[in-house]
Amino acid sequence: MAYQSIQLDQELFVSDIYTIHYYEYRNDFHFDGERHDFWEFQCVDKGAAEVITDNGTYTLTRSQVIFHRPNEFHTLKANGRTAPNIIVISFACNSPCMKFFENKILEFSDTERSILGRIIAEARNCFASPLDNPYLEKMIKKSTVPFGSQKLLTLYLEELLIHMIRRYTIAHYSASAGIYDSCQTSSETCRNIIHYLGEHVRQSLTIEDISKDNMIGRSQLQKLFREEYQCGVIEFFSRMKIDFAKQLIRENDMNFTQISDFLGYSSIHYFSRQFKKLSGMTPTEYATSIKALSERPQSQS
Repeated sequence: MAYQSIQLDQELFVSDIYTIHYYEYRNDFHFDGERHDFWEFQCVDKGAAEVITDNGTYTLTRSQVIFHRPNEFHTLKANGRTAPNIIVISFACNSPCMKFFENKILEFSDTERSILGRIIAEARNCFASPLDNPYLEKMIKKSTVPFGSQKLLTLYLEELLIHMIRRYTIAHYSASAGIYDSCQTSSETCRNIIHYLGEHVRQSLTIEDISKDNMIGRSQLQKLFREEYQCGVIEFFSRMKIDFAKQLIRENDMNFTQISDFLGYSSIHYFSRQFKKLSGMTPTEYATSIKALSERPQSQS
């Protein structure tokens, strides 16, 4: 049997980077404004700034970001009270999913701020041009650029954009598949119930709720799940919740209390007990183990 490749879709592709700047403005800074045929976003790292666009006037504070679609007029000025630090990145991306960013003011999560930090650090590796010149229209590459730096810039930027779209799109927050993939059972009834549990993973369900909503007797429901998954339906649902909680911990966009509330637990203490019972470690231990793994130095070949 001959191997066959799989063509992967590129839902988001950054073709060009125009500018990457980190400015430390004076408190009286004012930029008159411009239009250009590529995307740009402005993010406040410290202080506050006022942005004027075709759609109105906005005040941005720390970690807030505004995206300007191609040919959208935009200007920027300090509020006169504080000297803000602003990150401005402009780039070309014709992917349809960029429509998500139009007419929105968003806020970077800690994870996204970390990705943004990597972008700035890599830009310093790539460009001889200063990153703090707000009027620079063409960046000059260094004569010697570290291997992979230019590729990492686009990859980090694509990662940042994808991460934001996924985080702000509620459809992303659904139970992960894993052993809970409904396609792994031959029972249509079981597939329907697993889909139902995934749709209600943020709620607190009882056996009676599941039985009634799926028009199946309680004893038949329990028998079905014990035959298919060697556990009762409530234990299955609990494991689905904890599996989803692990995903949220890895993404690092919510703290444990927020995850507990998001998944419908009555308290952070009950969530922690369930997590410990079903995963063998506390949420803190799990998060620490993931962090330790991700930060472990790579072995040199």
